[in-house]
Amino acid sequence: MVKGMSKRRLISFDWAMKKLLRSKANFEILEGFFSELIKENITILDILESESNKELSADKFNKVDLKVKNQNNEIIIIEVQYEREFDYLQRILYGTSKVITEHIHENEPYSKVVKVISVNILYFDLGLGSDYVYHGSTSFIGLHNHDQLQLSIEQQELYQKDQIQKIFPEYYLIKVNNFNDIAKDKLDEWIYFLKNEEIKADFNAKGLKKAQLELDILKLPEQERQAYERYQDDRHYQASMVESSYTVGHQKGLKEGIKEGIKEGIKNGVVEGEKQKSLEIAKNLIGLLDTEVIAIKTGLSIEEVKAIEKDNI
Repeated sequence: MVKGMSKRRLISFDWAMKKLLRSKANFEILEGFFSELIKENITILDILESESNKELSADKFNKVDLKVKNQNNEIIIIEVQYEREFDYLQRILYGTSKVITEHIHENEPYSKVVKVISVNILYFDLGLGSDYVYHGSTSFIGLHNHDQLQLSIEQQELYQKDQIQKIFPEYYLIKVNNFNDIAKDKLDEWIYFLKNEEIKADFNAKGLKKAQLELDILKLPEQERQAYERYQDDRHYQASMVESSYTVGHQKGLKEGIKEGIKEGIKNGVVEGEKQKSLEIAKNLIGLLDTEVIAIKTGLSIEEVKAIEKDNI
């Protein structure tokens, strides 16, 4: 960036996936991101049908944002998630399982099971851990000799894989908010963009130069730019709703806890705070999601959700 020039605003990656990155002309951007993450050169053959084509974050539950096939006939699914979900790990397990069943035809042998790579860009703190990129794969370790199970020569020829973990789904969790904004390698340059929606002049990771050229918000037609601004406003609103619900519930719980004594009060206060938080979140979701989904997302019983729905009529 030339000294004295203001920073150019870039479109957020999740919006770009919905609107711009489905075009073959822009495959280079996705290929660059996947290549730096997976540490091998990725070529995208096709964008596959995806259920997630809605613009509001509240419409995105249990859906992937983008699904692609690479040159190895592997399926890569990618999702951006802003709202906290306690069952998110089970959600991505369900997502990969669903892709596997969708891509095996009746009467085909299990050797035709597709390899799935799940990439998750998270703007909330999932689990306990100080890193900002986590990779999960499947391996089998002997209980007695502690050796790792390998594929036989015949299996390698049949599956066209040289390692067991290349058969099973793999998961990448990118905890964007844990990144300290210091880019030490090319993957970090991508994560910097995901967090700040900015690409520095000296970044040279694969795909970023193309991203800087194509994702300039100033290049959007006026109508699309206004739609993007509304989408950003919705993101901020949803985040404020969740934060406000948590704060109200937490404060109510602490006040109740003080009345019952310091030690017991803190314990009960936290429990009550979590309960109130779940109730407030459930109230905000009434009309957006059905009763069972709200119960799953908040940890409330179906009867409790129905009572809230009744009060809101």
